[in-house]
Amino acid sequence: MQKIKVLISNKQNVVKIPSGIRLLVRRCCHAVLNHEGFSQDAEVSVSFVDNADIQKLNSEYRQKDAPTDVLSFPLGENGEFDLNEETGAAVLGDIVLSMEKAYEQAEIYGHSLQREVAYLTVHSMFHLLGYDHEQGGLEAVRMREKEEAVLTSLGLPRSASYVMSDEN
Repeated sequence: MQKIKVLISNKQNVVKIPSGIRLLVRRCCHAVLNHEGFSQDAEVSVSFVDNADIQKLNSEYRQKDAPTDVLSFPLGENGEFDLNEETGAAVLGDIVLSMEKAYEQAEIYGHSLQREVAYLTVHSMFHLLGYDHEQGGLEAVRMREKEEAVLTSLGLPRSASYVMSDEN
């Protein structure tokens, strides 16, 4: 079984990070890689930021001067990834998640912050693995189906709410 290192950093102080969120993010990363049959050791970085920080990144990298919920910065191409020289793990990339936006969207969609963070993490992991929905069509449908399959496997189907009680 592969080892997956998920480096999580909280770079915001607007939204209190609920207990269990870090564990949930790690479980999401593991679940996506397992779902995709990714067999090598891997590393991914996840940063929690506020709307102002994600707006800066969105403007710089996507020329969209507005906050967004999550940005993915893949470090691989066509299934080929750089390797961490010390560990031999595939370095998949970075996920930057706006906790403010996640909180807002959880309210809008009527589910928990945990469900929203899980969805955004799973969504971004698929981007790190090369999936894209930007052009719509079959690729977008396929990506959405994979996201829902992973979330369902984690006990987070679209209609469910999710609260963890253990410590992160």
